[in-house]
Amino acid sequence: MTMTKPETPATGTPIANSLTAGRLPGSAPWMILGSALAVSAAIFGVVAIGGGTGFNWGAAILVGALLYVPTVWLFSTLVEGRRRAMDRLVTALVTGAFVLAMIPLVSLTITVVTYGLSRFDVEFFTFSMRNVTGEGGGIVHAIVGTLLITGAAAVISIPIGIMTSIYLVEYGRGRLARGITFLVDVMTGIPSIVAGLFAYALFALFLGPGTRTGIAGAVSLAVLMIPVVVRSSEEMLRLVPNELREAAYALGVPKWLTIMKVVLPTSIAGITTGVTLAIARVIGETAPLLIAAGFTASVNYNLFDGRMQSLPVFVYTQYTNQGNPPEAYLDRAWAAALTLILIVMALNLIARLVARFFAPKFGR
Repeated sequence: MTMTKPETPATGTPIANSLTAGRLPGSAPWMILGSALAVSAAIFGVVAIGGGTGFNWGAAILVGALLYVPTVWLFSTLVEGRRRAMDRLVTALVTGAFVLAMIPLVSLTITVVTYGLSRFDVEFFTFSMRNVTGEGGGIVHAIVGTLLITGAAAVISIPIGIMTSIYLVEYGRGRLARGITFLVDVMTGIPSIVAGLFAYALFALFLGPGTRTGIAGAVSLAVLMIPVVVRSSEEMLRLVPNELREAAYALGVPKWLTIMKVVLPTSIAGITTGVTLAIARVIGETAPLLIAAGFTASVNYNLFDGRMQSLPVFVYTQYTNQGNPPEAYLDRAWAAALTLILIVMALNLIARLVARFFAPKFGR
């Protein structure tokens, strides 16, 4: 059975439009991209030979990609028509934006892994920097401090953030709700160092000037976490269909129990993701912890007594206070940065597992 082009009722001639005029082969975009890259490479090769400079691969690829966009649009316009040409143009722009966004992420990952693996050994994860100068030492004190401070900040901010979002969605009306929303928006944009100064000033009022403790660092991180948790949880709660609430009310379930048994379980996946993003947002903060929690070379398990080290502050101090040999300090900084990235990846994995196993099951 053969396909024929549609014909006009009056004349019987085929209808000519962008959908039936033709179509580029599936390999045409790749051939055009390869040709654009080859032309760009040839141009930069001639420039490099004439100027006596090295070949710039990054610039050649960038120019080749820029040449590809109008070229594929032109060929598609001539063969397929304006509609498909516009589709290919937008596809090329979106794909290029994705690749452009991935380049720094991939480059950062490769750089951190390359330089950080040199100190990934048993000593690095079992020793602290107490009485260590030069080579050796480890980050066990920074890992303990990061987990304790971030955990305390999560304990403080998550209940406050979720309950605030519940109030805004389920109960909040009038000026009070609008005022809370405005304050949450303002808190979202405050610099992190301001949160550190707030926590330092707060504890200085009760414990005296110069006091730096782990709980002060946790409070500063909680100030940064609360608006993120509120905003993400609020959006997830608003996505819960009102029909579920109304069905619970029709059965005589009180409002607070409807929130606990219907609304929160339905939105638990999105709330968990928002909480994880909030934790990932603050776990790499340096300025507030440097001001509020300080830094130390020893392991400190007490949030309420003494200074406490964290991984971001450890990376900062190792880089800025290089000793002899400087390579040892830089290796520790890169390895600590890689450890921090792995912790964030583990948190995201845990969040996905929680969202998967605790999300409501609607199937039979």
